[in-house]
Amino acid sequence: MRVENIILIGFILDLVFGDPRSLLHPVVVIGRVITFLEKILYKYKKIGGIILNLIVVGLTIGLTYLISGYLEIIEIYLIYTIFATRSLALEGVKVFNILKKKDMQLARKELSYLVSRDTNYMQEKDIVRSVMETISENTVDGIISPLFFIAVGYLIAPSTPLGVALGMGYKAVNTLDSMVGYKNEKYKDFGWFSARVDDWANIIPARLTGGILIPVSAFFLGYDFKNSWKVFFRDRYNHASPNSAQSESAVAGALGVQFGGTTSYFGRMAEKPTIGDKIKEFELSDIKKNIKLMYGSAFLGMGLTYMILMLRSMN
Repeated sequence: MRVENIILIGFILDLVFGDPRSLLHPVVVIGRVITFLEKILYKYKKIGGIILNLIVVGLTIGLTYLISGYLEIIEIYLIYTIFATRSLALEGVKVFNILKKKDMQLARKELSYLVSRDTNYMQEKDIVRSVMETISENTVDGIISPLFFIAVGYLIAPSTPLGVALGMGYKAVNTLDSMVGYKNEKYKDFGWFSARVDDWANIIPARLTGGILIPVSAFFLGYDFKNSWKVFFRDRYNHASPNSAQSESAVAGALGVQFGGTTSYFGRMAEKPTIGDKIKEFELSDIKKNIKLMYGSAFLGMGLTYMILMLRSMN
């Protein structure tokens, strides 16, 4: 089977079924390996963190390459588990439906599973903003970045499972960042390298998402695509992370809202740079609009990947 069709099948499976929670998920395995190795390597601080990252990412790429080489069905399944399009949409819809019923307590609780910020005293507009920031940022982490690395692998070696291996390698990088890549007292040294690698890995995908995929999606969806580009070029570095505001700025511009500002983390108020212009207040319907932008970006990204790989196979 041609590689572009293998990716497309995995992509569609994720759209239809979401995360295979009833099966052994590769990311769960990666997480367990990280937890095990952390106990051994933590005492070595920065050096231990570097070794952890190299072992986990290296093992993930190597084992995925070997396993996927046996059967195409394994390759398809692993690609399917790499994407998080449906799961991300469902999380947003879940909070949307709870807010629609005006159950603020439950909405705050559900949001607390998605973000690290304090949710206990959030009002509806704060919850909407937090959900939208999460969806916007994770459009890169959960969809476009994995797709980018899968495509790069198959472009380099189309007759091998390098694409799925690099895609799963990216998931290892992202999982490491989510588990140890914090700037707090515990992980500021041990997780430093994992956080940097995640930043490096997302540099190109984040800019493709914010600079092309989201504004073009906004055009087709009838949102303000001109303002999406305007805010992207103006505010895309208004964040502590070099990548997070790339997609957030494009979404903020397309929907006329403002991200960032005052946010509470672990009992402390943090004043984050603002992203976008406050053309209007946050509305509950903005969550659904953001999800549409996410799907639009995913479809455009998949379509471009399919065409590029198809043209590559014709040469």
